[in-house]
Amino acid sequence: MSLNDPLANVLSAIVNSDKIGKPKCQVTPSSNIILKVLSIMKDNAYIGSFEIINKRFGGVIEINLLGRVNKCGVVKPRFSFTSTNSEKFERRYLPAKGFGILIVSTSKGIMTNKEALEKAIGGKLIAYCY
Repeated sequence: MSLNDPLANVLSAIVNSDKIGKPKCQVTPSSNIILKVLSIMKDNAYIGSFEIINKRFGGVIEINLLGRVNKCGVVKPRFSFTSTNSEKFERRYLPAKGFGILIVSTSKGIMTNKEALEKAIGGKLIAYCY
């Protein structure tokens, strides 16, 4: 497994494990960005709880899957996200309006596109999930 983009590896492991019906998925390494993206996915009911089960050697995260992820992935290159171009990215990465989330890295932290639009701040697109 290539570790050029650890977030992409985590999201693809979630999608693959979800497709074959596994109840749990173990991913490595763990980082603050990966943990924040997972907590956003948990808050939006795409995955269940998760915990770091081994902090050594990069950390291993065990994720409880709910079977609700159709597709998720990273956005490369990291496009700039503003309130004016938000609809363009929703059309590009999400299957329907109001269905799924875009995850944005802003100066106020990592949040969904809806939170970023409510707070009227822009940032960089990191990932999508539906």
